[in-house]
Amino acid sequence: MWLVMHLPYPLLEKVQQGVTFFDIEPSNGELSTAQLAERTGVPAGTLRMWESRYEFPTPIRLPGGHRRYSHHDVDQIREVARLRSDGLSMSAAIQRVQQSARPIPVSVFAGLRERHPEVSPAVLTKRAVLGLTHALEDEFCARAASGFVLGCFQRERFFRQAQRRWSELTRTAELVVAVADFPERAHPAGAPIEVPVAETEAMAREWTLVIDSPGGAVCLAAWEHASETELPDPQRQFEVLWSFEPSVVRSATHVAAAVLDRFAPDVAEQIPTVLSPPGPPLGPELRFASSLTHRMVGYLGALLDPPKRAV
Repeated sequence: MWLVMHLPYPLLEKVQQGVTFFDIEPSNGELSTAQLAERTGVPAGTLRMWESRYEFPTPIRLPGGHRRYSHHDVDQIREVARLRSDGLSMSAAIQRVQQSARPIPVSVFAGLRERHPEVSPAVLTKRAVLGLTHALEDEFCARAASGFVLGCFQRERFFRQAQRRWSELTRTAELVVAVADFPERAHPAGAPIEVPVAETEAMAREWTLVIDSPGGAVCLAAWEHASETELPDPQRQFEVLWSFEPSVVRSATHVAAAVLDRFAPDVAEQIPTVLSPPGPPLGPELRFASSLTHRMVGYLGALLDPPKRAV
């Protein structure tokens, strides 16, 4: 290196002409924020603002807190920029790119199982799931929180039984959606938007509650077990996923938007407009409390109303 730097300029120029300089890519396809900005043409400050406001792009965090991105992120950011230049809103552009990057899940439960395998399921009867759901709804009402609320009721008659409670939710929430085998779309004043889903759809078999609110976030997705014998209604069995982790709740919201886009695209388009930035990850103490609560609910459900396995 010393020899090259001290060569006379005409000779140095000739040496440089005979040398090929390679554009060395980061190992494992990991790019820094500056490298990502260079490759996409989007300034680093804008990328950080997108991440804070829209959770896009989603970097890998090194132990020191530095962000790292993949070449797939480059492609997605370029596509978002192209869609923005075509006139799409930022939220709509991100949603379209993210949906095209992975298959649309058939239900919220299926999407959560795929995206968050760390969330442990519990098998509970309908009576136990109903009690848990009512507790979550009551807490939301008590906080008078805003944001987005989704409920999957399977059958219209189940929604009608809860309609009064859900009308209360609409008093503060900005967007409340109920999905069931309704005969048609409806949006009565002071009530949730009623989105019909055919009985043949996978979503018609799940019981879901998503509350994505700045005042508190929670999601519950329950998948009904098939049974060869007809069980009494309170004894129907569900495999249940639920979480208070903000990132898991926001994943549930994104999955719900993707699934709803098949049945009610105009409703799905409204979801990003009512969302606030997700809260910070749960700390160790709250994560312990969440795991303990999850375990307690599973034990109490099994003790007070033991599920009966299908034969």
